[in-house]
Amino acid sequence: MLDFELLKTDPATADGSYLGSHARRGRMTLNHGVVETPIFMPVGTYGTVKGVMPRSLEDMGAQIILGNTFHLWLRPGVDVLNQFGGLHKFEKWNKPILTDSGGFQVWSLGEMRKISEEGVKFSSPVNGDKLFLTPEVSMQIQKALNSDIVMQFDECTPYIQVSGKTKGQLTTEAEARVSMELSARWAVRCKAEFERLENPNALFGIVQGGMHEGLREESLAKLEELDFPGIAVGGVSVGEPKDDMMRVLRHIGPKLPVHKPHYLMGVGTPEDLIEGVLSGIDMFDCVMPTRNARNGHYFTRFGDLKIRNARHKTDERPVDETCTCYACFGDGKSGGFSRAYMHHLDRCGEMLGPMLASIHNLHYFLNLMREVREALDAGRLGAYVQQFHADRARGV
Repeated sequence: MLDFELLKTDPATADGSYLGSHARRGRMTLNHGVVETPIFMPVGTYGTVKGVMPRSLEDMGAQIILGNTFHLWLRPGVDVLNQFGGLHKFEKWNKPILTDSGGFQVWSLGEMRKISEEGVKFSSPVNGDKLFLTPEVSMQIQKALNSDIVMQFDECTPYIQVSGKTKGQLTTEAEARVSMELSARWAVRCKAEFERLENPNALFGIVQGGMHEGLREESLAKLEELDFPGIAVGGVSVGEPKDDMMRVLRHIGPKLPVHKPHYLMGVGTPEDLIEGVLSGIDMFDCVMPTRNARNGHYFTRFGDLKIRNARHKTDERPVDETCTCYACFGDGKSGGFSRAYMHHLDRCGEMLGPMLASIHNLHYFLNLMREVREALDAGRLGAYVQQFHADRARGV
Protein backbone atom coordinates (compact mmCIF):
# COMPACT_ATOMS: atom_id res chain seq x y z
CA MET A 1 0.00 0.00 0.00
CA LEU A 2 1.13 3.53 -0.73
CA ASP A 3 -0.90 6.70 -0.40
CA PHE A 4 0.86 9.92 -1.41
CA GLU A 5 -0.61 13.30 -0.52
CA LEU A 6 0.87 16.41 -2.11
CA LEU A 7 0.51 18.99 0.66
CA LYS A 8 2.18 22.01 -0.86
CA THR A 9 4.33 23.20 -3.74
CA ASP A 10 6.94 25.93 -3.50
CA PRO A 11 5.47 29.28 -4.55
CA ALA A 12 8.94 29.88 -6.05
CA THR A 13 8.81 33.66 -5.95
CA ALA A 14 7.31 34.26 -2.51
CA ASP A 15 10.62 35.60 -1.19
CA GLY A 16 11.99 36.87 -4.47
CA SER A 17 14.36 34.01 -5.24
CA TYR A 18 14.66 30.64 -6.94
CA LEU A 19 12.42 31.21 -9.91
CA GLY A 20 11.36 27.90 -11.35
CA SER A 21 11.62 25.91 -8.13
CA HIS A 22 9.75 22.59 -8.32
CA ALA A 23 10.06 21.81 -4.60
CA ARG A 24 7.18 19.91 -3.01
CA ARG A 25 5.95 19.08 0.48
CA GLY A 26 4.27 15.70 0.75
CA ARG A 27 3.23 12.80 2.94
CA MET A 28 3.47 9.08 2.18
CA THR A 29 1.44 6.52 4.05
CA LEU A 30 2.93 3.02 3.85
CA ASN A 31 2.15 -0.27 5.51
CA HIS A 32 4.57 0.41 8.39
CA GLY A 33 3.94 4.10 8.91
CA VAL A 34 3.82 7.65 7.61
CA VAL A 35 6.75 9.44 5.96
CA GLU A 36 6.89 13.22 5.66
CA THR A 37 8.67 14.43 2.53
CA PRO A 38 11.17 15.65 1.41
CA ILE A 39 13.07 12.99 3.35
CA PHE A 40 16.55 11.51 3.59
CA MET A 41 16.67 7.73 4.09
CA PRO A 42 19.65 6.24 6.00
CA VAL A 43 21.19 3.26 4.23
CA GLY A 44 21.21 -0.09 6.03
CA THR A 45 22.65 -2.35 3.34
CA TYR A 46 22.96 -5.56 5.37
CA GLY A 47 19.95 -4.95 7.60
CA THR A 48 21.72 -2.39 9.77
CA VAL A 49 22.76 1.24 9.44
CA LYS A 50 26.44 0.75 10.22
CA GLY A 51 27.31 1.56 13.82
CA VAL A 52 23.91 3.06 14.71
CA MET A 53 21.29 1.53 16.99
CA PRO A 54 17.67 1.51 15.76
CA ARG A 55 16.71 3.58 18.81
CA SER A 56 19.29 6.21 17.87
CA LEU A 57 17.81 6.36 14.37
CA GLU A 58 14.37 7.00 15.83
CA ASP A 59 15.75 9.64 18.22
CA MET A 60 17.32 11.57 15.32
CA GLY A 61 14.09 11.53 13.31
CA ALA A 62 14.62 8.73 10.78
CA GLN A 63 11.25 7.86 9.23
CA ILE A 64 12.31 5.23 6.69
CA ILE A 65 15.54 3.31 6.09
CA LEU A 66 16.98 1.17 3.29
CA GLY A 67 18.00 -2.45 2.95
CA ASN A 68 19.64 -4.11 -0.03
CA THR A 69 18.08 -7.05 -1.84
CA PHE A 70 21.34 -8.29 -3.34
CA HIS A 71 23.30 -8.48 -0.09
CA LEU A 72 20.44 -9.79 2.05
CA TRP A 73 19.78 -12.50 -0.55
CA LEU A 74 23.37 -13.67 -0.11
CA ARG A 75 23.33 -13.29 3.68
CA PRO A 76 21.31 -14.25 5.68
CA GLY A 77 19.23 -15.62 2.79
CA VAL A 78 15.56 -15.86 1.94
CA ASP A 79 14.86 -18.78 4.29
CA VAL A 80 15.94 -16.81 7.35
CA LEU A 81 14.05 -13.72 6.25
CA ASN A 82 10.89 -15.79 5.72
CA GLN A 83 11.34 -17.28 9.18
CA PHE A 84 11.21 -13.77 10.67
CA GLY A 85 8.39 -12.59 8.43
CA GLY A 86 10.60 -10.01 6.78
CA LEU A 87 13.24 -7.45 7.51
CA HIS A 88 11.33 -5.38 10.09
CA LYS A 89 11.23 -8.07 12.76
CA PHE A 90 14.70 -9.34 11.84
CA GLU A 91 16.43 -6.00 12.40
CA LYS A 92 13.98 -4.61 14.98
CA TRP A 93 12.81 -1.63 12.96
CA ASN A 94 9.07 -0.97 13.08
CA LYS A 95 8.94 1.92 10.59
CA PRO A 96 8.96 1.78 6.78
CA ILE A 97 11.78 0.16 4.80
CA LEU A 98 12.72 0.58 1.15
CA THR A 99 14.80 -2.10 -0.56
CA ASP A 100 16.98 -1.63 -3.62
CA SER A 101 16.49 -4.30 -6.27
CA GLY A 102 20.12 -5.36 -6.58
CA GLY A 103 20.58 -3.76 -9.99
CA PHE A 104 23.26 -1.32 -8.84
CA GLN A 105 25.21 -4.01 -7.00
CA VAL A 106 25.13 -6.26 -10.05
CA TRP A 107 26.37 -3.33 -12.16
CA SER A 108 29.25 -2.78 -9.75
CA LEU A 109 30.47 -6.35 -10.31
CA GLY A 110 31.77 -5.27 -13.73
CA GLU A 111 33.22 -8.13 -15.75
CA MET A 112 32.29 -10.61 -13.00
CA ARG A 113 28.70 -10.62 -14.28
CA LYS A 114 27.01 -11.51 -17.58
CA ILE A 115 23.83 -9.68 -18.56
CA SER A 116 21.23 -11.22 -20.86
CA GLU A 117 17.61 -10.54 -21.65
CA GLU A 118 16.61 -13.04 -18.98
CA GLY A 119 18.72 -11.61 -16.16
CA VAL A 120 22.23 -11.48 -14.76
CA LYS A 121 24.57 -14.41 -14.09
CA PHE A 122 27.43 -13.91 -11.65
CA SER A 123 29.49 -15.61 -8.99
CA SER A 124 28.67 -14.81 -5.40
CA PRO A 125 31.28 -12.46 -3.91
CA VAL A 126 30.69 -14.27 -0.61
CA ASN A 127 31.42 -17.92 -1.50
CA GLY A 128 31.73 -18.14 -5.29
CA ASP A 129 28.36 -19.83 -5.87
CA LYS A 130 26.93 -19.41 -9.37
CA LEU A 131 23.85 -17.20 -9.12
CA PHE A 132 21.20 -15.91 -11.50
CA LEU A 133 19.28 -12.75 -10.60
CA THR A 134 16.24 -11.96 -12.72
CA PRO A 135 13.39 -9.45 -12.37
CA GLU A 136 11.23 -12.27 -11.02
CA VAL A 137 13.82 -13.39 -8.46
CA SER A 138 14.31 -9.81 -7.29
CA MET A 139 10.56 -9.50 -6.70
CA GLN A 140 10.52 -12.82 -4.83
CA ILE A 141 13.37 -11.77 -2.54
CA GLN A 142 11.73 -8.40 -1.84
CA LYS A 143 8.46 -10.14 -1.02
CA ALA A 144 10.37 -12.12 1.61
CA LEU A 145 11.90 -8.88 2.89
CA ASN A 146 8.39 -7.40 3.20
CA SER A 147 9.80 -3.97 2.39
CA ASP A 148 7.25 -1.17 2.22
CA ILE A 149 8.77 0.11 -1.03
CA VAL A 150 10.08 -2.42 -3.55
CA MET A 151 12.32 -1.27 -6.40
CA GLN A 152 12.13 -2.74 -9.89
CA PHE A 153 15.15 -4.75 -11.08
CA ASP A 154 16.99 -2.57 -13.58
CA GLU A 155 20.29 -2.28 -15.35
CA CYS A 156 22.21 0.72 -14.06
CA THR A 157 23.49 2.52 -17.16
CA PRO A 158 27.16 3.39 -16.53
CA TYR A 159 28.77 6.70 -17.36
CA ILE A 160 31.90 4.82 -18.45
CA GLN A 161 31.65 1.29 -19.81
CA VAL A 162 32.91 -1.27 -17.28
CA SER A 163 33.02 -4.33 -19.53
CA GLY A 164 32.99 -5.45 -23.15
CA LYS A 165 34.76 -4.05 -26.20
CA THR A 166 34.21 -0.43 -25.17
CA LYS A 167 35.41 -0.84 -21.56
CA GLY A 168 36.84 2.40 -20.23
CA GLN A 169 35.07 4.59 -22.79
CA LEU A 170 32.13 6.94 -22.25
CA THR A 171 28.81 5.19 -22.75
CA THR A 172 27.38 6.24 -26.10
CA GLU A 173 23.77 7.22 -26.63
CA ALA A 174 23.22 3.99 -28.56
CA GLU A 175 24.62 1.92 -25.68
CA ALA A 176 22.54 3.89 -23.17
CA ARG A 177 19.43 3.21 -25.26
CA VAL A 178 20.03 -0.55 -25.23
CA SER A 179 20.45 -0.42 -21.44
CA MET A 180 17.39 1.79 -20.92
CA GLU A 181 15.16 -0.39 -23.07
CA LEU A 182 16.30 -3.53 -21.25
CA SER A 183 15.39 -1.89 -17.93
CA ALA A 184 12.00 -0.95 -19.39
CA ARG A 185 11.30 -4.55 -20.41
CA TRP A 186 12.43 -5.74 -16.99
CA ALA A 187 10.01 -3.24 -15.42
CA VAL A 188 7.13 -5.02 -17.17
CA ARG A 189 8.29 -8.37 -15.80
CA CYS A 190 8.78 -6.92 -12.31
CA LYS A 191 5.23 -5.60 -12.21
CA ALA A 192 3.81 -8.90 -13.46
CA GLU A 193 5.68 -10.90 -10.81
CA PHE A 194 4.93 -8.38 -8.06
CA GLU A 195 1.22 -8.74 -8.81
CA ARG A 196 1.42 -12.54 -9.14
CA LEU A 197 2.95 -12.69 -5.66
CA GLU A 198 0.13 -10.48 -4.35
CA ASN A 199 2.69 -8.30 -2.59
CA PRO A 200 0.72 -5.81 -0.42
CA ASN A 201 3.48 -3.19 -0.56
CA ALA A 202 4.42 -0.61 -3.26
CA LEU A 203 6.58 -1.10 -6.37
CA PHE A 204 8.57 1.80 -7.85
CA GLY A 205 9.82 2.05 -11.41
CA ILE A 206 13.27 3.47 -12.20
CA VAL A 207 14.02 6.04 -14.91
CA GLN A 208 17.25 5.24 -16.77
CA GLY A 209 18.86 6.66 -19.91
CA GLY A 210 22.32 7.78 -18.88
CA MET A 211 23.25 11.40 -19.54
CA HIS A 212 20.81 11.76 -22.44
CA GLU A 213 17.71 13.82 -21.77
CA GLY A 214 15.75 12.30 -24.65
CA LEU A 215 16.34 8.77 -23.40
CA ARG A 216 15.32 9.81 -19.91
CA GLU A 217 12.02 11.09 -21.27
CA GLU A 218 11.45 7.87 -23.22
CA SER A 219 12.19 5.80 -20.12
CA LEU A 220 9.75 7.85 -18.05
CA ALA A 221 7.03 7.49 -20.69
CA LYS A 222 7.40 3.69 -20.66
CA LEU A 223 7.14 3.62 -16.86
CA GLU A 224 4.09 5.88 -16.81
CA GLU A 225 2.29 3.38 -19.01
CA LEU A 226 2.80 0.81 -16.24
CA ASP A 227 1.34 3.18 -13.62
CA PHE A 228 3.79 2.48 -10.78
CA PRO A 229 2.77 4.18 -7.51
CA GLY A 230 6.19 5.88 -7.33
CA ILE A 231 9.04 6.77 -9.68
CA ALA A 232 12.79 6.81 -9.04
CA VAL A 233 15.64 8.39 -10.98
CA GLY A 234 18.54 5.93 -11.21
CA GLY A 235 21.84 5.81 -13.04
CA VAL A 236 23.21 9.04 -11.56
CA SER A 237 26.19 9.45 -9.25
CA VAL A 238 27.91 6.66 -11.19
CA GLY A 239 31.10 8.54 -12.01
CA GLU A 240 29.73 11.35 -14.16
CA PRO A 241 30.79 15.00 -13.62
CA LYS A 242 28.52 16.84 -11.20
CA ASP A 243 27.42 19.26 -13.92
CA ASP A 244 26.11 16.37 -16.03
CA MET A 245 24.25 14.86 -13.09
CA MET A 246 22.59 18.19 -12.33
CA ARG A 247 21.73 18.76 -15.99
CA VAL A 248 19.90 15.42 -16.14
CA LEU A 249 18.23 15.93 -12.76
CA ARG A 250 16.99 19.43 -13.58
CA HIS A 251 15.61 18.14 -16.86
CA ILE A 252 13.80 15.00 -15.72
CA GLY A 253 12.84 15.92 -12.15
CA PRO A 254 10.13 18.44 -13.10
CA LYS A 255 8.69 15.97 -15.64
CA LEU A 256 8.00 13.22 -13.09
CA PRO A 257 4.28 12.56 -12.43
CA VAL A 258 2.98 15.20 -10.03
CA HIS A 259 0.84 13.04 -7.76
CA LYS A 260 3.42 10.30 -7.17
CA PRO A 261 6.52 10.33 -4.93
CA HIS A 262 9.86 11.01 -6.65
CA TYR A 263 13.02 9.22 -5.46
CA LEU A 264 16.59 10.16 -6.45
CA MET A 265 18.75 7.09 -5.89
CA GLY A 266 22.18 7.22 -4.26
CA VAL A 267 22.56 11.01 -4.00
CA GLY A 268 24.43 12.67 -2.30
CA THR A 269 26.03 15.71 -0.62
CA PRO A 270 23.97 18.29 1.29
CA GLU A 271 24.18 20.57 -1.76
CA ASP A 272 22.94 17.70 -3.97
CA LEU A 273 19.93 17.21 -1.73
CA ILE A 274 19.00 20.88 -1.91
CA GLU A 275 19.29 20.85 -5.71
CA GLY A 276 17.22 17.68 -5.77
CA VAL A 277 14.47 19.29 -3.71
CA LEU A 278 14.42 22.28 -6.07
CA SER A 279 14.06 19.81 -8.98
CA GLY A 280 11.00 18.17 -7.44
CA ILE A 281 12.58 15.21 -5.64
CA ASP A 282 10.89 13.89 -2.48
CA MET A 283 13.17 11.04 -1.35
CA PHE A 284 16.95 10.67 -1.10
CA ASP A 285 19.42 8.06 0.08
CA CYS A 286 23.19 7.88 0.17
CA VAL A 287 25.91 5.97 2.04
CA MET A 288 27.94 9.17 2.31
CA PRO A 289 26.94 10.16 5.88
CA THR A 290 28.08 6.86 7.40
CA ARG A 291 30.91 6.08 4.95
CA ASN A 292 32.45 9.51 5.41
CA ALA A 293 31.95 9.24 9.16
CA ARG A 294 34.14 6.14 9.25
CA ASN A 295 36.89 8.26 7.69
CA GLY A 296 36.64 11.14 10.14
CA HIS A 297 34.65 13.39 7.79
CA TYR A 298 31.83 15.36 9.40
CA PHE A 299 29.08 17.31 7.63
CA THR A 300 28.05 20.47 9.47
CA ARG A 301 25.88 23.51 8.93
CA PHE A 302 29.04 25.51 8.29
CA GLY A 303 30.84 23.21 5.88
CA ASP A 304 32.69 19.91 6.14
CA LEU A 305 35.13 19.14 8.94
CA LYS A 306 37.95 16.60 8.81
CA ILE A 307 38.56 15.57 12.39
CA ARG A 308 41.98 14.07 11.63
CA ASN A 309 43.49 17.51 11.10
CA ALA A 310 45.96 18.35 13.86
CA ARG A 311 44.24 21.68 14.57
CA HIS A 312 41.42 19.80 16.32
CA LYS A 313 43.72 18.14 18.88
CA THR A 314 42.99 20.64 21.68
CA ASP A 315 39.72 22.19 20.43
CA GLU A 316 37.10 22.14 23.18
CA ARG A 317 34.20 23.04 20.90
CA PRO A 318 31.75 20.43 19.61
CA VAL A 319 31.86 19.54 15.91
CA ASP A 320 28.90 21.88 15.29
CA GLU A 321 27.74 24.25 18.02
CA THR A 322 24.27 24.51 16.44
CA CYS A 323 23.74 20.74 16.28
CA THR A 324 21.51 18.89 18.76
CA CYS A 325 22.73 15.36 18.01
CA TYR A 326 24.10 13.19 20.82
CA ALA A 327 27.70 13.68 19.67
CA CYS A 328 27.48 17.50 19.75
CA PHE A 329 24.79 18.17 22.36
CA GLY A 330 24.89 15.09 24.56
CA ASP A 331 21.91 13.83 26.49
CA GLY A 332 20.87 17.26 27.75
CA LYS A 333 22.64 16.74 31.08
CA SER A 334 26.37 16.43 30.55
CA GLY A 335 26.82 18.16 27.19
CA GLY A 336 28.37 16.80 24.01
CA PHE A 337 31.85 15.70 23.05
CA SER A 338 34.67 18.04 22.06
CA ARG A 339 36.48 18.08 18.75
CA ALA A 340 39.59 17.20 20.73
CA TYR A 341 37.94 14.02 22.01
CA MET A 342 36.63 13.07 18.58
CA HIS A 343 40.12 13.67 17.16
CA HIS A 344 41.56 11.45 19.89
CA LEU A 345 39.10 8.62 19.17
CA ASP A 346 39.91 8.75 15.47
CA ARG A 347 43.67 8.77 16.05
CA CYS A 348 43.40 5.77 18.36
CA GLY A 349 41.12 3.81 16.06
CA GLU A 350 38.45 3.54 18.77
CA MET A 351 35.12 2.27 17.42
CA LEU A 352 33.24 4.96 19.34
CA GLY A 353 34.70 7.55 16.94
CA PRO A 354 32.92 6.42 13.76
CA MET A 355 29.80 5.58 15.78
CA LEU A 356 29.51 9.15 17.08
CA ALA A 357 30.45 10.52 13.65
CA SER A 358 27.72 8.43 12.01
CA ILE A 359 25.15 9.68 14.52
CA HIS A 360 26.19 13.26 13.84
CA ASN A 361 26.22 12.99 10.04
CA LEU A 362 22.88 11.21 9.85
CA HIS A 363 21.36 13.69 12.26
CA TYR A 364 22.65 16.53 10.08
CA PHE A 365 21.11 15.07 6.89
CA LEU A 366 17.79 14.30 8.57
CA ASN A 367 17.67 17.72 10.21
CA LEU A 368 18.47 19.36 6.87
CA MET A 369 15.37 17.75 5.37
CA ARG A 370 13.30 18.68 8.42
CA GLU A 371 14.32 22.33 7.98
CA VAL A 372 13.47 22.13 4.28
CA ARG A 373 10.01 20.81 5.13
CA GLU A 374 9.49 23.62 7.63
CA ALA A 375 10.66 26.21 5.09
CA LEU A 376 8.24 24.81 2.52
CA ASP A 377 5.41 24.87 5.05
CA ALA A 378 6.19 28.52 5.78
CA GLY A 379 6.58 29.51 2.11
CA ARG A 380 10.18 30.64 2.60
CA LEU A 381 12.24 27.96 0.88
CA GLY A 382 14.11 30.45 -1.30
CA ALA A 383 15.39 32.39 1.70
CA TYR A 384 16.27 29.14 3.44
CA VAL A 385 18.30 27.89 0.47
CA GLN A 386 20.21 31.17 0.27
CA GLN A 387 21.07 30.94 3.97
CA PHE A 388 22.03 27.28 3.56
CA HIS A 389 24.60 28.12 0.91
CA ALA A 390 25.94 31.09 2.88
CA ASP A 391 26.34 28.96 6.03
CA ARG A 392 28.01 26.09 4.20
CA ALA A 393 30.47 28.51 2.57
CA ARG A 394 31.39 30.08 5.91
CA GLY A 395 33.55 27.16 6.98
CA VAL A 396 34.15 25.47 10.31
